[in-house]
Amino acid sequence: MVQPKFDTKVQELKYRVLKEVAISYDRGTLMEDIVDIPKRIAPGPKPTMRCCIYKERAIAAERVKIAMGGDKNNPNMLEIIDAACDQCPIGGMEVTDACRGCLAHRCAQNCPKKCISFGPELHAHIDKSQCVQCGMCAKNCPYQAIIKRVRPCEASCKIKAIHARPDGIAEIDEGKCTRCGACSYACPFGAIVDKSYILNCIDILKDCKAGKCKAYMIVAPSISSQFHYAKLGQVVTGIKLLGAHEVVEAALGADMTAYDEAKELAEKGELTSSCCPAFVHYIETSFPELKEKISHNLSPMARIAQWLKQNDPDCKTIFCGPCIAKKMEQFEPNKNAPYVDCIITFEELQALIDAYQIDLPTLEEKPLDNASYFGRIFARSGGLRDAVAQALKERGIEDFDYKPVNVSGLDGCRTALMQMKNHTLQGNFIEGMACFNGCIGGPCCLTHELRDAASVDKYGRESKENTIKGALLPVLGPLN
Repeated sequence: MVQPKFDTKVQELKYRVLKEVAISYDRGTLMEDIVDIPKRIAPGPKPTMRCCIYKERAIAAERVKIAMGGDKNNPNMLEIIDAACDQCPIGGMEVTDACRGCLAHRCAQNCPKKCISFGPELHAHIDKSQCVQCGMCAKNCPYQAIIKRVRPCEASCKIKAIHARPDGIAEIDEGKCTRCGACSYACPFGAIVDKSYILNCIDILKDCKAGKCKAYMIVAPSISSQFHYAKLGQVVTGIKLLGAHEVVEAALGADMTAYDEAKELAEKGELTSSCCPAFVHYIETSFPELKEKISHNLSPMARIAQWLKQNDPDCKTIFCGPCIAKKMEQFEPNKNAPYVDCIITFEELQALIDAYQIDLPTLEEKPLDNASYFGRIFARSGGLRDAVAQALKERGIEDFDYKPVNVSGLDGCRTALMQMKNHTLQGNFIEGMACFNGCIGGPCCLTHELRDAASVDKYGRESKENTIKGALLPVLGPLN
């Protein structure tokens, strides 16, 4: 069987735990196997990842708990495994060996806290207890000998929602966190992990196989940039072998969202997108004065799930994508909770496929042809922008002066939102995505490669429908 490709060994470790948990749960022995799974992950006798085999197994045991749903008392989708955190000592302004002990002492002269001193060897020293990390010393050093080091998890979080506790363990600020998951992918030790609902997914698929319900697997359009070792049609076949009644494109929900969002934009005159839950949460927590600017339309995931439930109230819906924040969206009672029954990631889908010993490259291809070109390109930054432009055209709203601004990454989102707040935005519609380059940069993608955006566009061009109305007509009937 072809081994799945992951960007990092951390992802591979996470996958191995998920796979073992899925195998044990499927055969009904998970509770008996809880003690044994860490030993399968770290068989020993010599450690391969940590200082000793016992620490490896202790961390694996924590991973098993998170794979089973994690801490129910923790409202965040992200959990920090204390034992796995390296307590990175890296942080703050540091003087490197490039320091020449010069006479000018511009670093000290420009330090507002006067926390730089010079010892007998004339090398600069920074008193970190007084340093406020303003960077003035680094800016003024003629040798660029002073640099700012940041822990990987902190560097990845553009809204400063993660920091070190006094003991060095990472800690998440719940008031700021958007659940984007950038820190989980950035942590080199895999200490930050997203809760898994893979067991719930297995239950739904088993019920579908037993004829108790119809289970629909809704796949994010970014799936076209994943599973490079197999064809997309083979992945669709594999999902159906898992037990799904049908595989549906979330891109069809994207067509619905874009069509409705265009009308809302024209009516309100200024809007932000509602597709990325981390972006929406960021507005709600950091820019509450802009909450009314958020589109009232459901996200593509929720919109297509809503349509499925309207046509079959007893069906079950499972969403699969690259996003951790989507798992939070599942529990929002006023938005998506009635429509989406379970959410898993591409990493978890890969674990399920291998747990059931499904060899994707050997399977026949089954079509996935629900959506239009415009719905499919939602997966990359700029896709929603183009889809709304198309929807305005198809609705005949040609007198509206459409000025989109597409941004990705929370730092880019912050800039655009600040401009909207201050009425200096050179546009009237913000397409905001928390992950860099859009959903193809999601933390739970199997790979993050340069070719992923090209894969999405190629997938879009393969659509049978080149218009949004053309994709929606078979499911919604004639549109206004």
